[in-house]
Amino acid sequence: MSEQFQIMRPLPQDQANKLAEKLDALLRTERASLGAEDARYLQRLVLVQRLLTISGRVLIAACFFSLWCLVPGILLLALGKIIDNMEIGHNVLHGQYDFIRHPYLNSETFEWDIACDAKSWQRTHNFEHHTYTNIIGMDRDYGYGLLRLSDDYRWRLQNSWQLLTYVALSTLFQWGVAYHELAAQRVFFGRKKADRHSQVSDAELKKAFFGKATRQLLKDYLVFPLLCFPVFGYVLLANFCANILRNWWTSTVIFCGHFTAEAQVFYPEDCQNESRGQWYYRQILGSSNFRGGVWLHVLTGHLSCQIEHHLFPDLPAWRYRRLAPQVQAIANEFGIAYNTGSFAGQYWTVLKRIVKNSWPTRKRVVQS
Repeated sequence: MSEQFQIMRPLPQDQANKLAEKLDALLRTERASLGAEDARYLQRLVLVQRLLTISGRVLIAACFFSLWCLVPGILLLALGKIIDNMEIGHNVLHGQYDFIRHPYLNSETFEWDIACDAKSWQRTHNFEHHTYTNIIGMDRDYGYGLLRLSDDYRWRLQNSWQLLTYVALSTLFQWGVAYHELAAQRVFFGRKKADRHSQVSDAELKKAFFGKATRQLLKDYLVFPLLCFPVFGYVLLANFCANILRNWWTSTVIFCGHFTAEAQVFYPEDCQNESRGQWYYRQILGSSNFRGGVWLHVLTGHLSCQIEHHLFPDLPAWRYRRLAPQVQAIANEFGIAYNTGSFAGQYWTVLKRIVKNSWPTRKRVVQS
């Protein structure tokens, strides 16, 4: 592997066991305190999200009286969609609040306001990505099959313009996520790889994909505009802009948590028979944090603490902020690099990584 992405040597097993003991103890302490505080946080969050969304839609409809209402309406609606996607949807679908036993804010029944079917996302993200984080050839979220982010992957001509591909992916991010499982299973194009086995049939995948996509398109681009018929065009434009803003933000946050310059990659053979401590070790090395105020953390779904999320994916995410200093202290104790920095700084390294891997290199490669 290249020097930039050289993986640190595996922890000796006795050290890995001690790492697991410390992080498991931290997790047990947090789980023991789960309860009313978490329920109140989720309830307040849902209230804020609904107020933002309703206020945005009212202002957009008020374009009938003044076009000055349009931009504030778009921004409020985009904020509502971001919170629904990041701090509510992503975290609820991880099962972080299942212990509350809420009738619909749970990982079994929740459906979010994006084009991706929730169950499809759970299969590709919750299991595959969180199990095989940054393992070359096994983590299909690594570059989403479009971007070459490590010289361990074979260079292709299309990688020459992958910065433009990244911009397009960010703009249409909800649709890329929606199509991710179907693309991996070669549902529409190409021959399915022998080692790819879907949990559901192709027919079920297509039904879920087209069903959810149709509902989203009708809601945003027909039903809501028709409800405000005198300003149909403005409402349609506003919904489109709010969705694009949400897509750009979501993509930026996710890339800053996974593809910074210091986020490491791994070979499958290095992760065979992996102990819990070695798994923890890989999650820390393969993830990146960034710093910011409370509202930045909320708007990122607390994926600003990506390291803590990868260590404890089913723990309510709002707890990650206070866990981060403790996790960093444990990482320092074992000499493990804890990758954190400013939001802008981390994003700059992401862009540099995309550009750097646009050029062909002669390294050991894995077929993507």
